Amino acid sequence: MTRAQTRLGAGRHQRGEPLPDATRTDLYQLDTADGATVTGALRTVPGAGTVVCIMHPRQDQTHHPLVPLILRAGCAVWTQTSRSVNNDVNLVHEQALLDAAAGLCHLRDLGFDRLVTLGHSGGGALYAYYHEQAGLPPGERVASTPAGRPTGLADAALPVPDGAVFLAPHPGQGQLLLHCIDPSVADEADPLSRIPELDPFDPANGFAEPPASSRYGPDFLARYRAAQRDRVTRIDAHARELAAETSAARRQAKSSGDPRDRRAALAPRLITVYRTDADPRTVDLSLDPNERPYGSLFGRRPDLINYGLVGFGRLTTPDAWLSTWSGLSSNAGFTRAAPGVRAPTLFLELTGDQAAFPADSRVMIDALGAADLTVRRVRGTHFGGPIAPGEPPGAELAGRHLTEWLSERFPTAR
Repeated sequence: MTRAQTRLGAGRHQRGEPLPDATRTDLYQLDTADGATVTGALRTVPGAGTVVCIMHPRQDQTHHPLVPLILRAGCAVWTQTSRSVNNDVNLVHEQALLDAAAGLCHLRDLGFDRLVTLGHSGGGALYAYYHEQAGLPPGERVASTPAGRPTGLADAALPVPDGAVFLAPHPGQGQLLLHCIDPSVADEADPLSRIPELDPFDPANGFAEPPASSRYGPDFLARYRAAQRDRVTRIDAHARELAAETSAARRQAKSSGDPRDRRAALAPRLITVYRTDADPRTVDLSLDPNERPYGSLFGRRPDLINYGLVGFGRLTTPDAWLSTWSGLSSNAGFTRAAPGVRAPTLFLELTGDQAAFPADSRVMIDALGAADLTVRRVRGTHFGGPIAPGEPPGAELAGRHLTEWLSERFPTAR
């Protein structure tokens, strides 16, 4: 194994084992109900009657490490992108539901009669939201995005999946950001502005230089969490103002037909959100403890990464902020949608998760509506890596439970 491969295997990207020799791969380009285009890869093995669908709202899951294990279990695997893959700026979850529906409709048309969704990380909340909406009569589905634009969900075909698998699901992009946004930002236009008494990386508030674990007191944490909600509330208000401006510009362009008004309607209103890697749990390992390593999903030094370019929801349209990144306005929270997940469900919790902490997982599990619910805990980090050197990767351990669950509920023969 090369050094590059070792580095990939240790972080966000886990390598799976080789595909079975009999695997057939077909690539598809699909049109969604609202006219967007998405792509997907279907891998099949002889006799596969069940297809496991893997999707994430923001990431390409084509080479997910569970793909080979699922194929060896006799099931097909569908991996697809959303229209916003690798693009946080304009990620609207209601549109991502239409993207998921295009893939599932295509699989039904190909003859698969058993569809199982598999949501890893943010894919969990996406598929929970999809299950909820697909299970509702069309007239009861979400009609408008949080920014007020029509969703088209009532007019779209949303096949109801036959099973659901959640692997290390976090509470949703908005809920995740709500817990990691830095409330000590004093001026939204200044990335270095600071309210000292709310700064999570100030030793006066309990921060310790890594690799030592910080120690935050309950009073600071209570102020901190309340201030996080206050900051998101302020950004929500700003996003709604910008969304209203855009709506007014569209109406004006439609009524006047003037090219200048059309340009104004198309001009983006963008929101910059500084410092979004500041969840105290990533540096204080005594908070909601599990086997996680020190640091966040983005690296070992949140105290530095928080000030850099990388982070959740750093640049976004008002529509995307309200639909995806706001933990107060988004419909795409796992717990909110979970009662609508009624198909047989497997929930796989990873014991070293740095994004879905034990308390989060308990709440999500309790919210699921499935009568047939299986919960398993395996050693591993959020992206399926090992807890300690020399141990099996978490993805491999999770795959064992997954293949057993699939064989019991979805026999492979057509």
